[in-house]
Amino acid sequence: MFIDKIKIYVKAGNGGNGVVSFRREKYVAKGGPDGGDGGNGGNIVFRIDEGSNTLLAFRYKRKFIAENGGDGAGSKFHGSNGEDTIIMVPRGTLLRDVESGKIIHDMSGDEDFILCKGGRGGWGNRHFATPTRQIPRFAKSGLPGEEREVILELKMIADVGLAGLPSAGKSSLLAALSSARPKIADYHFTTLEPNLGVVSIGGEAGFVMADIPGLIEGASEGLGLGHAFLRHIERCRMLVQVVDVSGQEGRAPVDDFETISAELEKFSPELAARPRIVAANKADLLVNAEDEFGMIPELSDECAELEKRCAECGYEVVYISASAKMGLKPLTDKIAEMLRELPPITVYESEITPEDEDEFEGKDADSVTVWRADDASFHLEGAWIDALMGRVNFGDRESMMYFERSLTKFGIIQKLRDAGCEEGDIVHINDFEFEFVD
Repeated sequence: MFIDKIKIYVKAGNGGNGVVSFRREKYVAKGGPDGGDGGNGGNIVFRIDEGSNTLLAFRYKRKFIAENGGDGAGSKFHGSNGEDTIIMVPRGTLLRDVESGKIIHDMSGDEDFILCKGGRGGWGNRHFATPTRQIPRFAKSGLPGEEREVILELKMIADVGLAGLPSAGKSSLLAALSSARPKIADYHFTTLEPNLGVVSIGGEAGFVMADIPGLIEGASEGLGLGHAFLRHIERCRMLVQVVDVSGQEGRAPVDDFETISAELEKFSPELAARPRIVAANKADLLVNAEDEFGMIPELSDECAELEKRCAECGYEVVYISASAKMGLKPLTDKIAEMLRELPPITVYESEITPEDEDEFEGKDADSVTVWRADDASFHLEGAWIDALMGRVNFGDRESMMYFERSLTKFGIIQKLRDAGCEEGDIVHINDFEFEFVD
């Protein structure tokens, strides 16, 4: 089974909590605070799997959670950092945001990509000791790790894409030029999934060719199999359009050419505008064909019409027979010549803006919302306020002072005023409530 698009959920590990601890040793008076820091949570990391060309591994496992950081301990012991979760994907996989559909990252290079960062570990109470606060009885809790849903979309990386109607000979051509072994049979829609092959042109030089299931008229509206896989030739630097010129299917070659050209144009005008060679396949079945197709002195009217139409579009026609392995060298030579002049394979840039990231993180004080309940009490909600609550020891006076300063410093008190909160009103933050004093 071939899977090339799937949605998964990922979450980085939470940071470990800092601890409240004091040094207690014989003969050591007033040892002071020695609470250790929590460890950082593990990251969600994407890595290229060179041996894979499908997202089938995600069919049954779609939830990935990294390890949390360990809590700190006394004697300044630091909590352990959480292990990263490595997610292996095929080269050419796009990571997209579920809500906006924007590209987060293109897994086309060799570098790992950290999608979600683990939460930072909290500080132990030793960090809060000052000359005037020598016995801090509070510590910071670890921050939560980032989490999100993403769509994995595979767009195979190939230099050349093969396009054509079913049974035009695309799979036969790929098998004749490379070591790929796609399924080949004398019925339509033999190819059910994209195939890749490396074509050698001498020495260490070569290029990658992609074969997709055959297109039919109406493919751009979702008919047939080809439309679902057209994304796999979107990266290609050029196209080879395979046309059956034998007449065995009872169609004129020029009509086949026009059908595929129209479907490519409807799917993506940018894709349709790529440089193109027309491979006139099954030419060995023409009555006037010569060995290796060095020349075809008397073209049939159908072939002459095809050449005329391709010339109008600026495409060169090369006569081949994939099954008989004839005329293949002139084709590969022309492909290699064109590739030398073309820009490299497309690598998609991230479409996520800093504003998008801020909205996703939701840890800014501006994201805190204030609303009034039916009983006239006020409620504060938001990731930032939740993180603040985790840092406060409400049984400690100095920690409560830090809480009050933070609400004022980051504008939360002003937000309450703007919402109509007055002195004596009750304010709720999760299960904690306090009386507003202005």
